[in-house]
Amino acid sequence: MDFPIFHLDILGNRWLIATIAIIHVLVNHGLAVGMMPLVAAMEWYGQKKGDSRWDALAYRILFVSFLVTTTVGALTGVGIWLSVSLVNPYSIGSLIRVFFWAWFTEWLVFITEVCLILAYTLSWKKWSARGPEYKTKHIKLGFALGFFSWVTMAIIVAILGFMMDPGNWLADRSFWTGVMNPLYLPQLAFRTPLAASLAGTVAMFLILFFTKKDGFRLEALRSVGLWTLFFAPFILITGWWYYSSVPEAMKDNLGVSLGTLQFADWQDKFLRIALFTVVTILGVVQVAIWRPHRLPKIALIVPFASILWMTGHFERVREFIRKPYIIGQYMYANGLRAEDYALLQRDGVLAYATYSNPLSEDEQSGLPEGLTPAEQAALLVEIQQGKDVFMDTCSRCHTSHGVNGMSVHLQRMFGDQQWTPELTAGYIENMHYAQPFMPPFPGNKEELWLLGVYLEHLQHNKATIPGSQSAGVIVNRPPQ
Repeated sequence: MDFPIFHLDILGNRWLIATIAIIHVLVNHGLAVGMMPLVAAMEWYGQKKGDSRWDALAYRILFVSFLVTTTVGALTGVGIWLSVSLVNPYSIGSLIRVFFWAWFTEWLVFITEVCLILAYTLSWKKWSARGPEYKTKHIKLGFALGFFSWVTMAIIVAILGFMMDPGNWLADRSFWTGVMNPLYLPQLAFRTPLAASLAGTVAMFLILFFTKKDGFRLEALRSVGLWTLFFAPFILITGWWYYSSVPEAMKDNLGVSLGTLQFADWQDKFLRIALFTVVTILGVVQVAIWRPHRLPKIALIVPFASILWMTGHFERVREFIRKPYIIGQYMYANGLRAEDYALLQRDGVLAYATYSNPLSEDEQSGLPEGLTPAEQAALLVEIQQGKDVFMDTCSRCHTSHGVNGMSVHLQRMFGDQQWTPELTAGYIENMHYAQPFMPPFPGNKEELWLLGVYLEHLQHNKATIPGSQSAGVIVNRPPQ
């Protein structure tokens, strides 16, 4: 609790991170990790056949990938760092301490990847005009770019797997134990063919815009369709390996992770829809291979949109099922380490809070009628302390009245009855038993009561909570 708390009270902090991260994954997997080797293979195939149309098509697809990855991809990559650092600086700080050299290596690989994609794209026409020898070198450059794109993903996947299940790192705290966590190889094995198939689907979509309606379009759709179909079985095999490696406690969160708490019972329907989506994608790819002349543009929108939807949902599920932790068994989603809970529950979280989040004028309205000025002042002090407890322990995931808002959940559970501290505090104290994706309350009994006072105030006050980025903070004086 050494940092001011960044807070978005409408969409919530987690939507900020999720939006940036999902866009980045779609760009990284579809237009870099999977697309670069596909483009290099198309360039090689064109040289082998002596068909300049393949070379022109590969360059056009590369140019689109180049523009998107160096703009949207680069910005969202930096955006992940910025958003996570703002929302949960303790988690990113812990990960940097464990994976400093991995991230340093990834930075070097990323710089190499940027240099390679610049060289590969900008030298295409010049090297192609110099003859077969330079063309062969250029193709090798493309495959090298594909390899370094994959290495970047391979390093980051180690960190993503660690966040879900650190494994034996919890005992020995060594770097390589953290890297070779139980989910690293299964997740890497799953993401590799997923990226290749995603790239193939995107490429088939682009082919319809970059080719004329002739025999070459049919040949290109058939060839890229075969590429996509080749990797499809590996997605299923490695996906099952990945799913089998996920701890059972995380699988219990799957139903909620697919939608929201209200849609927890929708899991079976969702899985049937996902299966139907996979079958639809494979069906369209089969048509592209065997009857490409019967494939209209609109038909390729289906697998293109479907695989984007499935990849986005995969990322949502992966992020959610590790709860109540943000780093498995080590740090809860509220940014507090599991080993610190005993201390915090004894002394209280406010005893270690560096900053206080002052109530705005709008937040101070809605007090009960009939109170004397002294009683109002005393109640506002309790509400202020309760708000600080909320901000320090709940606001990483929850808002007041927005997305995943506390008032929404309390209204669903308790309806229009008075949300008294006795009612809400009693629930919060034991909520992690009923909802295992929720971390235990980290504070002491007094703070649990203060949080209840604040939640009762939310029932009568609909003002949004301004974060420290807009309202500022007050530095708490250390006890004398």
